[in-house]
Amino acid sequence: MKTKRFSVLQLILAVLLTAVVLTGGGLLALRAVVGQGGLALLEGLFLVHTRFVGDYDTAAVVDAALEGMVDGLGDRWSYYLTAEEYEAQNQRRKNQYVGIGVTVNYEREEGLLILEVTEGSPAAQAGLLAGELITAVDGQSLAGEARYDGADRIRGEAGSTLSLEVRAQTGQTRTVEVRRAALDSNPVEYELLEGQVGYVKLSNFYENSARRLEAAVTALQEQGARALVFDMRDNGGGYLTELTDMLDFLLNEGPIFISRDRQGHETVTESDADCVDLPMAVLVNANTYSAAEFFAAELQERGVAVLVGEPTSGKGYSQQTFPLPGGSAMAISTGAYFTGSGKSLIGAGLTLDREVEPSGEGDAQLDAALELLKP
Repeated sequence: MKTKRFSVLQLILAVLLTAVVLTGGGLLALRAVVGQGGLALLEGLFLVHTRFVGDYDTAAVVDAALEGMVDGLGDRWSYYLTAEEYEAQNQRRKNQYVGIGVTVNYEREEGLLILEVTEGSPAAQAGLLAGELITAVDGQSLAGEARYDGADRIRGEAGSTLSLEVRAQTGQTRTVEVRRAALDSNPVEYELLEGQVGYVKLSNFYENSARRLEAAVTALQEQGARALVFDMRDNGGGYLTELTDMLDFLLNEGPIFISRDRQGHETVTESDADCVDLPMAVLVNANTYSAAEFFAAELQERGVAVLVGEPTSGKGYSQQTFPLPGGSAMAISTGAYFTGSGKSLIGAGLTLDREVEPSGEGDAQLDAALELLKP
């Protein structure tokens, strides 16, 4: 069925193409802005809108065209997002999610087993407890294979209400009304390991991650940590400002990040003299990307950390996300970045102090890092 989501875009196309038809000067001006390929793309969309005889979804056509345009760049780091994907990305980057505040697993055939209830969350306010079982959502059973859809059924719009059938550990059942809310998710986990080594796991570099990492390191220092391990495995990166705030907190005075735009203009980010004066190690793997990879590279370059794990991809471009009409967005590489000494990671990735494959039992990579940090 034909939709009207891109009616504004259609109007723009009509105006542009009318200018092309009416004036040779208009054609030259438009070609100077979008090039010959841009004119072909605009004409193609115009023909679809005005001549195609079948039913079609305008949004799907435009999404496919824009996705193809980005794919044609040949840059693995640039990407296109539909309106729904862009909205979901923005939510994730706030380190928030919409839900009720429970952590569950699927080990019970009867439904979702509650492992943890977030303090102060809607679930806690409704009286849900760890160890209880969610057996139905809004009257729909979660028994058997249906339990794997349970988390999706619990998600929804903030402020909306859902009804849960809950079975207590005593076997008693009750119906609970819970209102969904936007909840903070903490990207940092930390603990003090044996030997007074502080362990910090960071899942992303999105909003508030630097503040939470600083709080974790400070707490570990207060507990007597003599060294630090930063776990950047499976961390896909995030915001540049969060990265440079972390590096500024950890490192002493000097350049910590250099970026260069399309015109060759360079921006150098400096750290102040305050630092964390402890030996460090960083754990990485093949899924350590972007800011996480750079974090490891800069700590190593400054001589404060050893790197342990698997080879990384060598990302050296930063992306900007540009909202588009209709709610979608395009993220494209707009800058190259370098370590404080001017080194690019492109094509090389990290130089590991010890390459260690993941083990079937235990954590061989963490064990290797702890060995390197022994006094």
